[in-house]
Amino acid sequence: MSIVGHRQSFYGQIASNRRKSILLVLIVFLLMAGIGLAIGLAMGATVESGVVGIVVAIVVAMVITSISYFSGDSLVLAASGAKEVSPENAPQLMNVVNELSIAAGIPPPKVYLINDTAPNAFATGRDPKHASVAITTGLLQKLDREELQGVMAHELAHVRNLDIRFTLLVGALVGSIVLLTDFFLRFSFYGGMSGGRSRGRDSGGGGAAAILFIIALALAIVAPFFARLVQLAVNREREYLADASSVELTRNPYGLQRALAKIAGDTEVLEVANRATQHLYIVNPIKRFEERSKGLMSTHPSVVERINRLRALSGEAPLAPGDHEALAQLG
Repeated sequence: MSIVGHRQSFYGQIASNRRKSILLVLIVFLLMAGIGLAIGLAMGATVESGVVGIVVAIVVAMVITSISYFSGDSLVLAASGAKEVSPENAPQLMNVVNELSIAAGIPPPKVYLINDTAPNAFATGRDPKHASVAITTGLLQKLDREELQGVMAHELAHVRNLDIRFTLLVGALVGSIVLLTDFFLRFSFYGGMSGGRSRGRDSGGGGAAAILFIIALALAIVAPFFARLVQLAVNREREYLADASSVELTRNPYGLQRALAKIAGDTEVLEVANRATQHLYIVNPIKRFEERSKGLMSTHPSVVERINRLRALSGEAPLAPGDHEALAQLG
């Protein structure tokens, strides 16, 4: 007798993933503001200095965001060796992208090919009007049309859901936390706080100033690590969201299931991928890292978990986490 899993709606999955993503971004923002406040209070020991610390943290985040917002996509495409294609070069690919763009209600993005036999794909661009999708030649060779539709729908879902902008914001907040804490630790190490602490003792607030300094120092050490954990969690939630949105566009969970299994099971190495760009791809291209990593430190959810969420949309029984044979058969 076959076992049937609990059937879910892709609308329910989409709503849940969006709520979790917003909550995670709020956590990163509060962490950044808290770091700014703690550093400001530690350096000035006044409410005004704490407010200045928050303002400085926000300004740093805005500068980093602006730089990434206007130049990030071109840098990623250039680093990946991607070349723009035309309908004449890849008619089936362009046809799939155009039909799914209509379904998503967005302008067709620019389409790029990466000359690599390892199957994978990513999307980039600050909004639907400035979006690009890049896929490897291996993806075109190894996936059938239904699987290609699942992958392209996933990437166009990233574009429609503004995931690139969303993760860029989180990256800017995390980068701001790292810069602020690094500045504070260096400033403290070279004795920059001694004058402030002496002034605090002279004015009778030495004990409070010392406590604030210790709190700020502790936050400066642990905050970047926790901010990175939240950033990775945001990336994983947006992958789940794009998977569910892909089914919304294609009304077919099977193509993406098989595509994920094929990409994850492929043993070829994507030469152009690196630690800075791995989070963009539909499946982590640095597979050895993904296999070793624990859930909290992974840029992507596990492929089996993603497939199981897709199977839940059609009421199918989930795969067991260690069932590599079932995963291989699916691909």
